[in-house]
Amino acid sequence: MMSRFDDLFSENKHLVLDGPMGTELERRGYDVNDALWSARFLAKDPSAIEQIHYDYLKAGADIITCASYQASIPGFTKAGYTEKEAEELIARSIRLVLDARNKWWSEEGREPGRPYPLAAGDIGPYGAYLADGSEYTGAYELTEAEYRDFHLRRMEILKDNGADIFAVETCPRLDEAVACAKMLDELGSDYWISFTFRDPRHISDRTDIEEVCRRLKGFSHLKAIGVNCTPPEIVAAIIANYKKYTDLPIIVYPNSGEVYDGGSKTWHGSPDGLCFTDRLPSWIEAGAGIVGGCCRTGPSDIRRVAELFREE
Repeated sequence: MMSRFDDLFSENKHLVLDGPMGTELERRGYDVNDALWSARFLAKDPSAIEQIHYDYLKAGADIITCASYQASIPGFTKAGYTEKEAEELIARSIRLVLDARNKWWSEEGREPGRPYPLAAGDIGPYGAYLADGSEYTGAYELTEAEYRDFHLRRMEILKDNGADIFAVETCPRLDEAVACAKMLDELGSDYWISFTFRDPRHISDRTDIEEVCRRLKGFSHLKAIGVNCTPPEIVAAIIANYKKYTDLPIIVYPNSGEVYDGGSKTWHGSPDGLCFTDRLPSWIEAGAGIVGGCCRTGPSDIRRVAELFREE
């Protein structure tokens, strides 16, 4: 049976993913310097999150990802919310996507012949909850049962409240990715898995990309595999390596290319002077099927992705 993702991808051959939430909130003047990061605004200013979803839809996104990356039940309870409040905020994250999609579709979505967008539930890794940069190192290790305890309830809430597909993203560890794949297959929910990479052949926990593809082969609801929140200069090579070992669509949403200085908490230009949009054609040429943006990209970058796909 074809899913909504299958229909959308087969009809369009390429899909446009949205861009980041956290750094876009920051660009608009919101303070995201908190362990909950963008998820804190699910309680403090949900309208700001909904507006960003809407702006990505206007820019051309076919998939909108909710603000649940950092929105885990342990994360919220650690910040002082009750478990019931945490569950409601997670539910709110996907409802904000649905509200933005309904508003955009009724106002203008039908007019340019755009496909009806997918609403994606965001599953950030355990390392995001640690809030210590572990999503880029994989410097933690849980049992499969512990991964299940951490992730499953969030998945269930997002599914029950309207998620069409799931983004298991910024994942640094293969064991965590496999655990999430098992859970989402059990739930009967489509998903993609996107890893952080240390170099073009190895994800952050040093697992070779061939082993990544081998271990994830055969999961019936896995719809795409890829890379995000990784320097853009190595993305074309990562795509080429993926294509040696999998026939799944490749999803890529790298950072802008700017470098973050943790000491001064400031961003600086890319080392080689090339920006996100300069590199887009090379990713498409290498075989990326779904393209969006991660840290420090924004609606203007997503608009350029949509323009390039329409030019093909």
